[in-house]
Amino acid sequence: MIEVRPAVEAQEVRCAIALRHEVFVDEQGVDAAQEHDGRDDEATHLVALREGALVGTCRLLGDGDVIKLGRLAVAAPHRRRGVATRLLAEGERWAREHGSARIVLHAQSYARALYAAAGYGAVGEPFTEAGIEHVRMERSLA
Repeated sequence: MIEVRPAVEAQEVRCAIALRHEVFVDEQGVDAAQEHDGRDDEATHLVALREGALVGTCRLLGDGDVIKLGRLAVAAPHRRRGVATRLLAEGERWAREHGSARIVLHAQSYARALYAAAGYGAVGEPFTEAGIEHVRMERSLA
């Protein structure tokens, strides 16, 4: 059973950041300075927990009626088990609860189908971010 919710203590946020570092910096080769962009203190961090262990995370940054969902990461042994889908659903629930009308994200191109299946549509052309091809995607919450 996976529990997905906003992080409630600083230790959960530290574990979420450590998981992101493992996935983005160690596995994908993203520069640590780009991953650790200084915006974590202003974000809401969602965590996915299995038997108390953090297995997935993403962060939400608000900008008026738009929420930017980013830094979605799932630990390797837990991928393709619905964790990312659950994080997206909780992000949407949280955004609606906080008055947002739309969620935007930058999807790594290989994961585009995951976001499309959750109702996100591509906007514009693919671009490179942190050395990885991405596409901007959005979903209306109205």
